[in-house]
Amino acid sequence: MKHPRVLFLFFVPLLCSPAQTLPPLRAAGNLTTIELSPLLVAADGTYPGQISVINGGIPAIMNGSVDVATNAETQLLRQSVDDPDLRVIFTMAESFYRIVARRTAGIRSVSDLKGKRITTPRNTSAHYFLVKMLATAKLSESDVTLVDITPQMEMSVALRDGRVDAVAMWEPEAERAIAAVGRDAVVLQDRRVYRELFNLNTSAKVLADPDKRHAIVELLRSLIASSRHLQQRPREYWPLISSKLNYSPDLIAKSWPNLRYAGGLSDDLLDVMEIEERWVAQERNRVPRPRAQLAHLIDRSLLDEANHRPIDVARQSTSAVSPQKP
Repeated sequence: MKHPRVLFLFFVPLLCSPAQTLPPLRAAGNLTTIELSPLLVAADGTYPGQISVINGGIPAIMNGSVDVATNAETQLLRQSVDDPDLRVIFTMAESFYRIVARRTAGIRSVSDLKGKRITTPRNTSAHYFLVKMLATAKLSESDVTLVDITPQMEMSVALRDGRVDAVAMWEPEAERAIAAVGRDAVVLQDRRVYRELFNLNTSAKVLADPDKRHAIVELLRSLIASSRHLQQRPREYWPLISSKLNYSPDLIAKSWPNLRYAGGLSDDLLDVMEIEERWVAQERNRVPRPRAQLAHLIDRSLLDEANHRPIDVARQSTSAVSPQKP
């Protein structure tokens, strides 16, 4: 008579849906960036639990507002001094930035940027990209004039109106800048110089909760699947991305070649962080941290666990993306 009870207990886990057993996840990401696409796709149905996505980044992890958040590696390096419990667990996207300049400003090459007015958001990955590009022509930041343009979506307008001579920015603002000046546009890009690693981050405090850790592993499985879909059938997802980010599908399509969704954790992440740490440390007036200390910020164990079992992409979630702006 005991056998049926044993069989019942054995099959209970198989009858319970993941959405019933996973705690709700709170995520933050920049809802103006196309790099966020894998998370938007995962939150729309691939992830088997409840997840909300608000506008934000790593600071939202630090103040306890969310469990996971996206940002470029630059912000992890900046914020992890104040919160060494931060962890990077997944590379959401790799993005190749562009400098868009006006030909009528006398710009044909990077060397022509000397003495020009350039807008880029300070202390960001785009700022670092600009510094790296200037260095290829033996120029430094002091050789140009940085102009602050806010909001960032006005950068392309500032280029068109002649308030700046060039824009150094991520997508889709670089593509918007090209459209703004038309045939006057000069595009400067060297993919060997820099690529942004747009990562998913969490904290050791969050991962100390076994249920939250399990949910995040499931999220990584969903992100692996959504990244694969974006690689193989991107056009199918442009309408969804358009509805969440408020960009036209055409703008997304034109920006798309400058983004890559690998669905993992970049192998050279630590190398990139070690080099970039020197620039971040100078900006924050501190001593650069050694490679071993930076390595502590990378946690590959969740991705290893996520890769152990493939996700059932047919499951539907009760997730929601909330287009909040801080």
